[in-house]
Amino acid sequence: MKSFALLVFMILTVASGAAFALSAFPMSAAVLSFVDNADRGDSLDQLIARAESARPDDRPGLYLEIARRKADAADKLYDAGNAEAGNAALKDVLTFSKKATDSAIETGKKLKNTEITLRKMAEKFRDIKRSVAFDDQAPIQQTIDELEKMRTELLSAMFGKKKNK
Repeated sequence: MKSFALLVFMILTVASGAAFALSAFPMSAAVLSFVDNADRGDSLDQLIARAESARPDDRPGLYLEIARRKADAADKLYDAGNAEAGNAALKDVLTFSKKATDSAIETGKKLKNTEITLRKMAEKFRDIKRSVAFDDQAPIQQTIDELEKMRTELLSAMFGKKKNK
């Protein structure tokens, strides 16, 4: 995966000239960093441990990755008809999404990425909600509502009135 990202960067550099290479370098470093984190293939427990001990600036991304994996697990559990285990996974999604939100607001970093990821997760849960039995929809709707509240907090942090220091 890392070599693929590097290959794409090299192709773009050659195709667009050296001026583009200088302006694209920070983006390519970010892409390689993201790919490196994804390439580690950490288990969920390892990822949780790493998130707890990570620098505050890195925590939102790690917590979001954990929440995303838990959301995928919840989707699979609901597809398999195991609503109780799906509900437990939803609670984990909310826990780690809240940690990501709090970390992003606390540091002022990755606010936008956190908000975008939470919006995509809420959309995913809306799709899941449509595919499950009526009795199983309430916990999913509660999760969607909580994710929307977190998004509102993030948007307020980004665009709300700034406190005087």
